[in-house]
Amino acid sequence: MNSERLTLYKELEEKRQSRLLVFVTGDRPGLETQIHSEVLDFFSDHLDAYNGKLPKISLLLYTRGGNTLAAWGIVNLIRQFCHEFEVIVPSKAHSAGTLICLGADSILMTKQATLGPIDPSVNTPLNPQIVGGPPHARYPVSVEAIKGYIELSKKELGIKAGKDFSNILIDLANKVHPLVLGEVYRAREQIRELAKNLLSRQVKDKRKIENIISFLCSDSGSHDYLINRREARDKLGLKIDKPNDELYGLLKKIYLNIRDEMELNNKYDPNTVIGADKEKKYSFKRVIIESTINGTDAFISEGVIKKVQINTGPMVQEAIQDQRVFEGWRHLSE
Repeated sequence: MNSERLTLYKELEEKRQSRLLVFVTGDRPGLETQIHSEVLDFFSDHLDAYNGKLPKISLLLYTRGGNTLAAWGIVNLIRQFCHEFEVIVPSKAHSAGTLICLGADSILMTKQATLGPIDPSVNTPLNPQIVGGPPHARYPVSVEAIKGYIELSKKELGIKAGKDFSNILIDLANKVHPLVLGEVYRAREQIRELAKNLLSRQVKDKRKIENIISFLCSDSGSHDYLINRREARDKLGLKIDKPNDELYGLLKKIYLNIRDEMELNNKYDPNTVIGADKEKKYSFKRVIIESTINGTDAFISEGVIKKVQINTGPMVQEAIQDQRVFEGWRHLSE
């Protein structure tokens, strides 16, 4: 990490009376990443560096989501190393990121911070193929989309149990593989159980827990629905903390530093990267896991962009070639 961010991290640790972990999965268009179970080993390295159980750990989190079981694993791993667990959301903690927040003792959210629904999508080789896409491209199957289709047939079209409803199910199974439908149901039950277990530390009332899970899993109406700080606190009843002006300014500096370094607002376009050059090397950080004690672990993509000449019959055209030479994790000590 750069020296400015390290200084900001140390200041945040002092203000929160906590030790800080930072986890960012980038959503730069064209270079998007998600929460994945492979990060657990890197989290362990950072946590082990503290040599003992800490009074408090704050996880500064930026993500659009990912694997739900990986999110569950992150929460349980961090809790092995601390007595109090706080999640800090400077901007986005959606989907599986929201699931991580549910497992915290409290959630510190800025003015622009948002959570989101936790209804999962199923991605398997048996998913419907994207028409016109490459052979491996598959449509993700949303748990709530399947539920919505069933509800549509019942409530809007008035189809009841019997032959007509059986035909609806057969038609669905012809378009979505039955094993995928089974996985959808399993994922729906799993996410509800995980959320219930995680929420038990933050919310004690069982009925409130059920209401929160129902809203996050289906009642919000869309996976893209954004939950701001006020709604998370007043409607859902989550334990939300609000930063004062000084703390907000510090969190914004940290976020902007990360955003600029990872170019989160800039779509990845090889033409823009190479510009007027004939050839250009690149190195992009796409995920970072950081702490003041153990530096940075980063998932990095590196390569070379070249302008090449392609013969197409009588014509010679210029094309952009993106040659990826490295993609994986590196520990950065700076």
